[in-house]
Amino acid sequence: MGKVIFVSAGPGAADLITLRGARALQRADVVLFDALTDPALREFAPQAQWLDVGKRGFSADATAQTAIDALLVKMARQHALVVRLKGGDASIFGRLEEELEALAAAGIPPDDIEVVPGVTAAIAAAAQTQRPLTRRGQGRSVSLTTAMTREGDLQGGKSADTEVFYMAGRQLAALARKLVEAGWAPDAPCSVVSRAGWPDALASEHPVSGLAAAALLHRGRPTVVTVGAGARAVSARPRKTIKATGLAQEQARTRALSD
Repeated sequence: MGKVIFVSAGPGAADLITLRGARALQRADVVLFDALTDPALREFAPQAQWLDVGKRGFSADATAQTAIDALLVKMARQHALVVRLKGGDASIFGRLEEELEALAAAGIPPDDIEVVPGVTAAIAAAAQTQRPLTRRGQGRSVSLTTAMTREGDLQGGKSADTEVFYMAGRQLAALARKLVEAGWAPDAPCSVVSRAGWPDALASEHPVSGLAAAALLHRGRPTVVTVGAGARAVSARPRKTIKATGLAQEQARTRALSD
C-alpha cells in the first residue's frame, strides 16, 4: 500500500495552493484531479500520471463517487504516493468523508493518509470583494451551506450573522424567496461572486429582494452567495483630526496611523 495525500488546490488560480500542497504534488506518482482545479497545477508534477475524476454537482456526466473511491484505492495499491487533488478546501463540500471511508475499508491505515488544507470559495469571495466574513461586534458567526440539497431541493437559512451559500448560481431568484422565508429582511445585503479566485472573477452586490438581478451576470459560472454581515461593504473610516504642534503633533499622527 502507498501513501495517499488529499491536497486542497484552493479556488481558482494555481497560485492559491499552499506550499505544502505544491510540495506534495512534486512527489506524486499519480494525481486524481477534480474538474475545477487549474490545469497550470500540472507544472508542479510533470512526472506524475494525471487522472481526471471531475464532477460538477449531480449532473449525469459527472464521475460517480463510487468510481472515484474505487480508483483511489486501486492507485494506492499500485503506487508509492497518490495525490487526490480537490478544488477549494477538501473538507468543505469536497466529498472527503466518502473517500476517507473507502481507504479505511481497503485497509489503508490513517498514518498513510494526509489531508492538506486549503482556501475555500467563501474565503476567496470575501477576499475578492474585500468584505470580511466576520465583523467585530456585528458578525461573530458564519455558516457555510449548499443552496441545493442532494435531493435537488433549494434551501435558505438564517442560522448565523453571515450565511454563505455554495452552488447557488442557477437558482438566485428562488433563493431570494427562500431567504425571506427564512427570516432575512428584503433589504439585507447580498454579495454574489462567481469564479472566485480566478482572474475573470465577477462580483455584484444586491439586497435579498434583488438577488435575481445577478442571475444573468453569473450564469453558468461557479457561484457563491454571501448574505448578512459579511456581505456589507466596508465603509471608509474618517481620518482622525489632530490638534497639536511640533513634536506632539508628529507623535499624535503616528499614534493615529497605528490605530
